[in-house]
Formats: sequence, C-alpha cells, structure tokens
Amino acid sequence: MSTNTKVKELESSVLETLKAQIRGKIIFPDHAEYHETRKVYNAMIDKRPGMFVMCVDTADVMYAVNFARENNLLVAVRGGGHNGGGLGLCDEGMVIDLSGIKFVHVDVENSTVRVGGGNLWGEVDHATHPFGLAVPAGIISSTGVGGLTLGGGVGHLSRKYGLTIDNLLEADMVLADGSIVTVNARQNTDLFWAIRGGGGNFGIVTSFKFQAHPVKNIIGGPTLWPIERTEEVMEWYHTFINNAPDELNGFIATMVIPGAPFPEELHNKMFCGIVWSYVGDPRKQEEVFAPVHALNPIFAHVGEMPYPSIQTLFDGMLPHGLQWYWRADYFKELGPEVRARHLEFGSKIPTPLSQMHLYPISGAAGRVGKEDTPWANRDAKYAGVIVGVDPDPANADKITAWCKEYWEALHPYSTGGAYLNFIMDEGQERIKASYKGNYERLARIKKTYDPENFFRVNQNILPEN
Repeated sequence: MSTNTKVKELESSVLETLKAQIRGKIIFPDHAEYHETRKVYNAMIDKRPGMFVMCVDTADVMYAVNFARENNLLVAVRGGGHNGGGLGLCDEGMVIDLSGIKFVHVDVENSTVRVGGGNLWGEVDHATHPFGLAVPAGIISSTGVGGLTLGGGVGHLSRKYGLTIDNLLEADMVLADGSIVTVNARQNTDLFWAIRGGGGNFGIVTSFKFQAHPVKNIIGGPTLWPIERTEEVMEWYHTFINNAPDELNGFIATMVIPGAPFPEELHNKMFCGIVWSYVGDPRKQEEVFAPVHALNPIFAHVGEMPYPSIQTLFDGMLPHGLQWYWRADYFKELGPEVRARHLEFGSKIPTPLSQMHLYPISGAAGRVGKEDTPWANRDAKYAGVIVGVDPDPANADKITAWCKEYWEALHPYSTGGAYLNFIMDEGQERIKASYKGNYERLARIKKTYDPENFFRVNQNILPEN
C-alpha cells in the first residue's frame, strides 16, 4: 500500500463533504476539545490524529470508513480507550471514535444483552444487575466493551462462564468496503469465528449481543500475604485453583497497597495477594474458603457484595491518565524458578501502583477447543501481565525498566505467546506466537474481508499473500 495521505493534506472542500454526512462531531487539531479528546487511559501515549470522527450511529461509521478509504487515510478505531499500546489512536490520520454509540438492551426472557460498540463495561453491569444477570468481562469497569471482547475477555467470571468471546452470540460490523454485516453462528460464520479473539482486524463492531448469566451478588475480595511468602503462596495457589470448583475464581498478584480503603498499617508495603470471586452457593462459602484462611493471610476482606462492586474494586486506584507500561505472557506452570522470579521482582516494585497479575484460564475457559475460537491458548493455566504504573511522567523510565526486567526473567518459562489485550506494540512474531496455529486461518479471512489491510492500527494480522 502506498504512503497514507495526511488529513491536513486534504482540501477543505473534501472535508466539507464528510462534515455534511456525519451526524456526530468532527474534531480537528484546532478544535478547543482536541487535546482533551486525544487523551486515552494510558497517559504514556501521545499521538496526534488528524481528525476524530465522533460517531453517534452505524451510518456515521460507514461514512467515515468510506471517506478514509477513498482518501487513503490511516484509520484507528477507539472504543473505551484502554488499550495499553494506544492502538485506538494514530498520528495524522482519522480516529473513528465509537463513544457516542451507546445502548444496553436486556432481554430478560432469553438472558441476552445487546450492547453498543462504544459502551463501557460498567454501563453494561449497571443495566444487567437489576435483573440478576451479568456478562463475563474484565476487572475494571471503565474498560471498553469492544476492545476487551474482540481480544478475548478474561475476568472474574472466566472459570464459571468462560471468556467474554465464549458468550458472544452476534455482532453487527462495518467492513473495510463500508458495508455492514451481521455475524453469528448462522451468518458470516467465518467472520464470527475471527472476531472472537482476532481483535479489530476485520471491521468495526457497532453492536454486540451477549449471553448473560444469573449473577446478582458474589462473595469475594482480597487476601494478602507478606511478599516474603510469595513462593509458598504461589505453590499452594497453583494446586488449589486448578482443582477448585468452577464457581470460584481468584487471580494472584504481586502488588503494593497504595492507601485507602485498606488499613493504614498495610500502606506502601509489598504483598502477594489473591482477589477472589465466588458465584456458587453462599451456604458453602466457609467450606470453599477454609483452605484460604488456613494459609493465614495477614489481611482478608472476603464477603458478599453486588457483582458490579467487584468490577469497580480497582477503579478508584487506577483512574484514567496514569503512566502505563505493559508486558505479558501465558504460563502453564508456576514451578520453582517462576516462583523465585516473582519473589525477586515482587520485592522491588518501583511505585505503589505497579503490579503483576496471573489470571486463571482453568474451568470453563479452559474447556473450549483451541481451534473453536482464535484464542488458541486454552491449555495455558494463566494469562500473566506485568504493568508499571505511576501518575508522574518523571517515573516512566523507572516503571518501564522494572516491567521489562520482570518480563525478561519470566519469559523463558512462558508458552511464548501473550494475551494480546495485555501487550503493547511488540511486532508480528509475538502476534503469530499468540495465535499459534490459528494465525493462518485468520490471515485467510483477513484477505477475504480486508485485503488492503485497511484496519491495521491494532495487533495486526496481515492478509494472506
């Protein structure tokens, strides 16, 4: 493909054509809202698009796609703006922003939920909770539905109800040629397969339909042990969680307690922690959590709460606008060498918000076939992520260095691939390693629906040659 045209190189009369078509707002660099609009969750990202098309409906998306294709503009697609590598933005091209396409329709009779392409997960939880329903998602309510879903969707309900993609029933999407299609198990089945883990490579999803599940309240919360007990706790956790009932989920972390709502005596100290979520029979909670308490955590705050509360537990600690650096891998084991590395780097966390998480992929999430969706790592036991996080740009180098060193120490023990929602821009080989044998099928589907790689500001799958 030839070099892209920059928005600023277009004639004003050409831009006026787009303005006349779009119902939503178009924001150029001279607009008063431009600098606020170009901010994303990760403040380490500093990209300067040539324009934002703030879509309010599917027609806006279609017009924007056609205009960008006809004028050879680079396009990025932004939903919730959480992407670690800032792949919802691009320099000098067009950002198709979906934040105005919001709706949540709950079908109580069928326990399904129709959601707009610009919704955040907190908005979905707000709408489904009164009906005693929930859709499996992540662990932060401000995450965008689109990005998390298209990449997979690991979270508190994964062991009981699978990944978010395992609960996706249908989607409406705008393709690179500007047309709109509906994909499900009966229509456009190749595309339906591809978007369940293949990211934003195949089109722009303006509407998702999910299967929801009977979840009203959960029993959960954090348990903490001194960082010095990391190896012991991780060895116990590996056996425990992989033999636990599907109703119990818990992700393990090396972390610092930065402040409230935790007790003051815990502040700014390093811990090995597990955040639990149990959706089984409340009468069995003492039995289920007895082995946890037998390990003598120095802090345990596990109790009944509404499901949206566990989803918002970390929102206050991790608001928009922090500096983030991400690295990730999949792991099958937590052997002695792995545990030792976690103790080593968990003991020198550079800033209070920097942390490591290991999310279990056992239970329902691990029983889906590795070729049933593009998400090929169903045999991995954990999706691991290391994040350097801090509000101060002056600490960017420090958090980045710690994150890289931690990752480099662990990577030899990984499967070689990573959950692509957890990485930044790490190149084609990492993408191929993460999709494993499914990459070739994805590349063929990409060639069919996007042969010119129009949608390429993403964890990019190249069209088959």
